[in-house]
Amino acid sequence: MSAANLSDTQSLAPQLPPSRWNSAGMRRFRRHKLAVFGAAAIVTMVLACVFGPMLLPYSDTFIDIRQRFAPPFSGPHVLGTDPLGRDILARLLMAGRISLAVGFSAMLVSMAIGVCVGVIAGFYQGVVGAALMRFVDAMLCFPSIFLLLAISALIEPSVPSIVLLIAMTSWMEVARVVEAQIRSLRTRDFAVAAVSMGSSNARIMFRELLPNAVAPIVVAATLNVAHAILAESYISFLGYGIQPPTPSWGNMLENAQSYLTSAPWLAILPGAAITLAVTSFNFVGDGLRDALDPRMDLP
Repeated sequence: MSAANLSDTQSLAPQLPPSRWNSAGMRRFRRHKLAVFGAAAIVTMVLACVFGPMLLPYSDTFIDIRQRFAPPFSGPHVLGTDPLGRDILARLLMAGRISLAVGFSAMLVSMAIGVCVGVIAGFYQGVVGAALMRFVDAMLCFPSIFLLLAISALIEPSVPSIVLLIAMTSWMEVARVVEAQIRSLRTRDFAVAAVSMGSSNARIMFRELLPNAVAPIVVAATLNVAHAILAESYISFLGYGIQPPTPSWGNMLENAQSYLTSAPWLAILPGAAITLAVTSFNFVGDGLRDALDPRMDLP
């Protein structure tokens, strides 16, 4: 075999797929510097909130009455203390556990509801799809923050109830995204082939169509965590969310509003934590959107 024929044969041979880390999508994600920063910040926050309280000399409920209103970096309490003398750093980390847990849990519940509604509406279309999407449109007509406050004022506040409340007011956008994806995929050749082979509707929806709509779902899930953290902060700040003594970033802000001039760090620190968490999840969502878009291939 000549060198030219050998070269042609090698060019026609199937190429081995690149490793997951070196794939085009991962390279696009790594090129998005803000997304990389956001991912690192999220990992750092999760690890700090999970393991940090066990490494601190003070618990979030320990009261040091002699150190009331201690400013940051002025004594044994690194980030200062609150009006009762409780360590701010310990409370921030414990509050992060609650706020991040609410964010992730509400995201999972809202994604489950939104994906199921979107898949069914996009697959069946007709009367069923129209009825489901009109219900979604009706839910979207209500401003979510007012709906959150109205319902939270009527229920007993607790972590599970807040998770369900936020999830029930944030699944509609997911349903619209999934419905549009499924509606465009159901006429593709692989879906038509699955129908001709006698596959059940459930198998076609959840084994054929849904895996091909994962990219926008992943992006929506990331942004949903940021929305849930903000929503929990809203309702806790207004007194309808997580109740003391259980700390959350939102009720830490609510407790600090009386001391904005005398002890501003009480509001600045939880506010900075909320800002960092929300912006990090938004950055990761932007990076995933670019990484999962095949039109964004590197030159």
